[in-house]
This record gives sequence, C-alpha cells and structure tokens, in this order.
Amino acid sequence: MSTVPDTVGTAEGTVTRAEVCAAACADLFRGDGEIVAAAVAGFVPMLGSRLARATFEPGLLTTDGGPALSAEPTPLGTAATAAEGWLPFRDHLWLVLNGRRHVVMGPSQIDPYGNTNISCIGDWERPARQLLGVRGGPGNTLLNTTSYWVPRHSTRVFTEKVDMVSGVGWDRGAHEIRAVVTNLAVLDFDTPDRRMRLRSVHPGVGVEDVVAATGFELVVPDEVPRTRLPDAEELRIMREVLDPKGLREREVRS
Repeated sequence: MSTVPDTVGTAEGTVTRAEVCAAACADLFRGDGEIVAAAVAGFVPMLGSRLARATFEPGLLTTDGGPALSAEPTPLGTAATAAEGWLPFRDHLWLVLNGRRHVVMGPSQIDPYGNTNISCIGDWERPARQLLGVRGGPGNTLLNTTSYWVPRHSTRVFTEKVDMVSGVGWDRGAHEIRAVVTNLAVLDFDTPDRRMRLRSVHPGVGVEDVVAATGFELVVPDEVPRTRLPDAEELRIMREVLDPKGLREREVRS
C-alpha cells in the first residue's frame, strides 16, 4: 500500500485532501448550465457545487440548504444573505420530475453499475441494520443526472451486489450516473458496458490502494492520471469565501 498523505505541496502552498475532493466535486457540474445543483451528501459536495457556481459554471442554481436560491457565494452553514429566487419544495419536485437537477447523493452501498442502497443492510425482510429508506433515490436516478460522494472508500461501500436497490444504476435504466468522488479517487462509467472505471487517483494515492478498497473488479486503464489540484483562485474562494471555518476538513479521511 502506498502512503496517503493528508496534504500535497504546490507552488501556492499546501493543498489538503478535502480541497482536492471539493474541486473534483465541482467538476461534476461542469457543463451543466442552468439547472439546480442538489448536493445533499455532505459539506464537500455542497462546497463543490458552490465552487463551480463561483468559477466556471455561473449559470448553475445553488441553494442555501433551504428554499432560497443564493444570488451570491454563500458560506457553508449559513443562510443566503441575498436570494435570486425562491424554490419551495413543490417547485423543487417539479424540477426533479422534469430532469432539471443534478443531485449528489451518498450511498451506503454501490455496485459496479451504479446501483445504490441507502435503505438497509442485510435481507430486506429482516435487515441487520435499518438505514434511511429509499427516499428520493428512485426518482433522482431515473429522472435526473446523479453523482455520488463517498468520504470513506471501502469494500463495505463498494460491493459486488447491494442489499437493496434504492437508486438504479446504468444496467437498470438510470437517466445518467455521472461519476463517484471518494476520499481516494474519482470513478465513472465511461466504458462500453457502463461498468465502473477508475478515472483518476488523488495525490498520494496509488491505483492499488483504490483496488484494495473496492469490493469488485474495477475497470482500470493502462494509465490512470492524478486528480487535478484546485488552482490558486479556487483555493482562495474555498478558504476565504465559501468555507472559512474549514468544515470540509471534518468530512474527509485519508
């Protein structure tokens, strides 16, 4: 196993693993245009959506975590001080039904084709552990672009078969499962049979680390690039504007 540091040095200074993950989450929304970014899986994807909005994807619609569409960059954990629109739950559901949203969810289990489970661990009739239930998983995955955030990449999450399908994958008719960002890597489904592929590894992580932490056979290209580092302006926006309290660092484990 290779060494997996918490930080990496750059010309601008030190970049943390959480900041690499946030930039990778921002890239999930690249090219989306004027749709709602629903990053419901944690601080890092929420930071990523707001970073995308503040830099390369200005048409993206972001919320303050409530019904307000934020007009200005809104720090994590605070309400929008200026709103450009109002999105009550009934209108949000209309957008879901019409595919005008890109949601980032957090799976308890995910299989090689992007089927996910957030409902239960074990047999459905008598589960060993009850989780959230299917919630919005079916509608999200059938009607909207969906990505996933996994703060701790492990064989318990990346499993050959999920115990219950809460969100459908490519082999069950998903609208679009775009990518999975974890604390180790970025993965996608850009293969002929839509099986999960290793797109990039984060700085300090080896391909063998990701393979060992995955409970099924990944598609691994001959050359796997390093996940890009956030540039100086992205780091400034994350550290000074969007997350001055450093909430991102609580979520990412090496």
